Amino acid sequence: MDNSLVIALIGIIAATLRLATPLIFATLGGVFSEKSGVVNIALEGIMTAGAFFGVYGSFITGNPWIGVLFAMVAGAVMAALHAYLSINLKADQIISGVGINVFSSALTGYLIVKFFKTNSQTSVVASVPYPIEFMGKIPVLGPILKELNWFVFLAFALVFVSHYVIYKTPLGLRIRSVGEHPKAADTLGINVYGIRYLCVILSGVLGGLGGATLSIGIMNLYRENMVSGRGFIALAAMIFGNWKPVNAMWASILFAFAETFQLFAKGFGWTIPGEFYAAFPYIMTMFVLAGFVGKTQAPAADGVPYEKGQR
Repeated sequence: MDNSLVIALIGIIAATLRLATPLIFATLGGVFSEKSGVVNIALEGIMTAGAFFGVYGSFITGNPWIGVLFAMVAGAVMAALHAYLSINLKADQIISGVGINVFSSALTGYLIVKFFKTNSQTSVVASVPYPIEFMGKIPVLGPILKELNWFVFLAFALVFVSHYVIYKTPLGLRIRSVGEHPKAADTLGINVYGIRYLCVILSGVLGGLGGATLSIGIMNLYRENMVSGRGFIALAAMIFGNWKPVNAMWASILFAFAETFQLFAKGFGWTIPGEFYAAFPYIMTMFVLAGFVGKTQAPAADGVPYEKGQR
């Protein structure tokens, strides 16, 4: 095989895995939230907060791992706000999520100016270290592994952990029961509010990790609109994957490949307008939603507020 083709294939595979990683984190968060019955449109805002505070944590401490912790906490706080509005106040979950998306974007834009004294993007910070040379020496897979980062391995590991938790543990059974029939779960003594809070906040932690992947995993700064619709693409991947972690992972890889395609396609010499390449991931998202949304089955109580003690 021609060396240039091999190099291109390695680049495409590595880029697809890197770009799938933030989607996988956010998609898993969406799965947990919606399996418990709370629609989480706020993933875009949660990822935005995670991306910014991951950089800010690394900036003030010089330690990117503390930046990751900042991102997780920031995502959890945003998700807790969504949980309070949706569960306790029984606000419309779509409106709550959209409001958090707008709030998060505005907040991070203000904090860039406040903390970094610049517009649009932060200063460059320390990113999460990765042993490129060591990974490159691994037989066969080395050329691909050296192009990845630790977030990639964590995301794929969490896919199978999430599948195990949801389908093989008592906690997972409680989560699914609350999302399918909260009245029956309440009758059996399951704390519906508690399970929903746990799952929504967990979705925030995972979404924050997705944001940190972008800012201190793939890059080493935060800029406005960095998330660029990935929270919504993650929701599409969740629906395409029928609210199942492993299926959602494959859907995330598919969408990531679409984004990778637009990055590499120009180098193939095709005479197609650049705007088409840039729009390709979003076009694919719309086609998937249009073609599959009616063929998938959401949890029965997804998006339905629950009044404690209701029968």
